[in-house]
Amino acid sequence: MALAIYIGYYLVAITALFFHFTGHLERWGMEWVILVLAATVFPVVLYV
Repeated sequence: MALAIYIGYYLVAITALFFHFTGHLERWGMEWVILVLAATVFPVVLYV
């Protein structure tokens, strides 16, 4: 189960980075997604 959460988290992170670098997040007003992922990356890596 932990592996599925880990893989899911990183799929969301990769997708968010793709949309960030293509400019879609800024256009949609969702740049906060990158900040949320940056703040949660360490707990996910340490505890999952």
